[in-house]
Amino acid sequence: MHKVFVSFHHANDQKYKEGLVSWAEKNKVFIDGSVDMGEIPEDWDDQKIREYIRDEHLKDTTVTILLVGTETKNRKHIDWELYSSMYDGTVNKKSGIIVILLPSVKSEYYTCAHSSEKTFYPETTQWMSIDSREEYHRRYPYLPERIIDNLLEPNAFISVINWDKLTPDILRQMIDNAYNSRATCTYDLSRPMRKKKWISRIIDYGIK
Repeated sequence: MHKVFVSFHHANDQKYKEGLVSWAEKNKVFIDGSVDMGEIPEDWDDQKIREYIRDEHLKDTTVTILLVGTETKNRKHIDWELYSSMYDGTVNKKSGIIVILLPSVKSEYYTCAHSSEKTFYPETTQWMSIDSREEYHRRYPYLPERIIDNLLEPNAFISVINWDKLTPDILRQMIDNAYNSRATCTYDLSRPMRKKKWISRIIDYGIK
């Protein structure tokens, strides 16, 4: 089993994280490598933040699962965890990433970054590639912008699935795929890391 870091909004979605970890342990899907992280000083620069998270909190994990709820996109700590998961650190290298949409943000759409995952959806006979940020916003209005940046990056290999679609075999295969492709992922890290809340709100509303 692979060691996985689960990124989530602690205040809203703790029950889903605990449920996922318990279910994964019971079904031998993954080993939980998550760490409850304390507050990081606002005056740290981006490099110090990402190295601290990558080298101390994502240590020994090779896949990051992002649980997406209604407030996930607004949390700076989640943005830090995503950035650090995509970043090749001094001690630990970049991870594969999987996005799970929680029931509160369920979508009729899904994204398969690996061809083998298309078998999860036998009812789908036609597949299309999306190259529009606006279309991703329409399909997944609660995704963090950093995830959308990388859905638009053809070599980032991030899959998106609904919570109620998960089975042990499906998630196990997704984790294997993310693990196997992580070294060749070309992540878009051009977006600055989130800092103070008011800056996040400006970014969310598209004000430059």
